[in-house]
Amino acid sequence: MSAKENQTPRPDMAQPHQAGDIEPFPAGKVCYLSPAPLPTGSAPVDFNQAIGEVNDAYLDFGGSLPTPFTWQFTLGIPFISYFILAFLMPLALGVAGWIYGESVDMFFLVSGIVFEEVFFTISVICFFFLIMALLIKCQYHFKFRNDVPTRFHRQRREVAFAPGGGKPPIIVPWESVAAWVTQAQGATQYGVQRQYGLGLGFIDPETGQQHFLELPQPGLPLAMGLWESVRAYMEYEVHTREEIQDPNGLQRPGDPPYEGVHTFHNARRRLHRRHRDGEIGLFKVAMWYLWHILVLWTIPYHLAEWEIRAIQKAERKTLPASLEEWSQPLPREQWAQPSEALERLSAEVRRRQAEQSSRPITAIFAEVYAEEATLSA
Repeated sequence: MSAKENQTPRPDMAQPHQAGDIEPFPAGKVCYLSPAPLPTGSAPVDFNQAIGEVNDAYLDFGGSLPTPFTWQFTLGIPFISYFILAFLMPLALGVAGWIYGESVDMFFLVSGIVFEEVFFTISVICFFFLIMALLIKCQYHFKFRNDVPTRFHRQRREVAFAPGGGKPPIIVPWESVAAWVTQAQGATQYGVQRQYGLGLGFIDPETGQQHFLELPQPGLPLAMGLWESVRAYMEYEVHTREEIQDPNGLQRPGDPPYEGVHTFHNARRRLHRRHRDGEIGLFKVAMWYLWHILVLWTIPYHLAEWEIRAIQKAERKTLPASLEEWSQPLPREQWAQPSEALERLSAEVRRRQAEQSSRPITAIFAEVYAEEATLSA
């Protein structure tokens, strides 16, 4: 996560953990979802598209491509701020002057004065924030090029991690990988700030060194959904990237395998179809158009496509060639099978989820493990 280290400490992988464990710290808590990777009941959704290639044999985690949303945020926030502060604020104050001054002349006088006073200052400030946002976007662009994904091979039930620096890849069993969601909050000058993240960790079986992979997330349900996407893939519950990244069906046959201008037009057609069918009202249609106008219509989608082409042309780093054979599909008779304990615990968790859907999933995990320990004692 992007939070300070003392606010979101990394778990100590040398200590035994299991799904359902909760470790509090002064600014929040860490909730474990694995090992073993038990079903969370969350919808498998990869909102930030952290998952890259998905096929019958493996899934790449952390190998995703840029999305239009990042460009909407980069360009849209400075533009919306500029529009509100430079135009809507003078207009609102002019209306207030008209109401209280009971004169149309007062409207033009107040709005004109405010506009002249703030226009230059607001323009400079928003331009500065735009430059800062573009610099951050540029940093992430090169990060996309250099990031090496972690590969989950479901037929082998193994995970391959490339530590970089010329070091050999590390391969660990799927059921030994620890996963957790971190919830942290702290007071700032702008109020209480909450942070969420999904973390994965394991120990190198040869060196004993701890390795971590951490991704900040906009919210707790999205962190849970991202982990559930990986878990469901490894357990043959989902099979394609579209199932976890395109739940609204915005990718049509023949479309490029990424978000771009085509998804914008598909979304607009879907919006009108839903309105014609009576699923949504005119207000939602108007809000959709207002939002996309404020974030510069199709410009972010064109920029996302341009960035994806630039990354593909630059030939992004992939897992080392030594893992090419490891990544190949296996004959079905050679597929690794889940452990008996995982199957038994997963079935019990699903049963309790159906009976007690309002209970936190970590409480169900802890309860199932406690009963398992009692029976085996």
